[in-house]
Amino acid sequence: MDQLDRKIIAELRANGRATYADLGRTVGLSASSVHERVGKLEAAGVITGYHAMVDPNTVGLGVTALVGIHPTDTATDEDVAASLGELPEVESCYAVAGDEAFVVKVRVSTVDELELTLGRLRRIPGVGRTNTTVVLSTRFEGRPNNAGLDEDPASGA
Repeated sequence: MDQLDRKIIAELRANGRATYADLGRTVGLSASSVHERVGKLEAAGVITGYHAMVDPNTVGLGVTALVGIHPTDTATDEDVAASLGELPEVESCYAVAGDEAFVVKVRVSTVDELELTLGRLRRIPGVGRTNTTVVLSTRFEGRPNNAGLDEDPASGA
């Protein structure tokens, strides 16, 4: 993967609906060259999909919480993660270092629904306890890290 591939990826992260011609104009390639590169990036598993970004508030999911999952001594991470994945309220699950085995992002409609979700989380076999942080506001989220795009890899900078 070279700098042109990275620039194509950055552009697709900003606008997944950009045409090959649009991408080509932005990165300085023909549409057919961009099409070929995007195909290779998809085949290599670098680009794993395209999706619509939705404002959670507009679809009734106005409460976001980050929940730390402390496992029991007998829990297996795989079993706990699989059970967490079965809850539709769990949007993301991160295995982390420290006292907690996982941190999950939960989105629900109300604080009452959050309370019910926390009860379901605590009843998962292998979950010893949870630690919840309610998000008051989101300053930014899902921001792509395009650091180094303007650097010349040959220069080592």
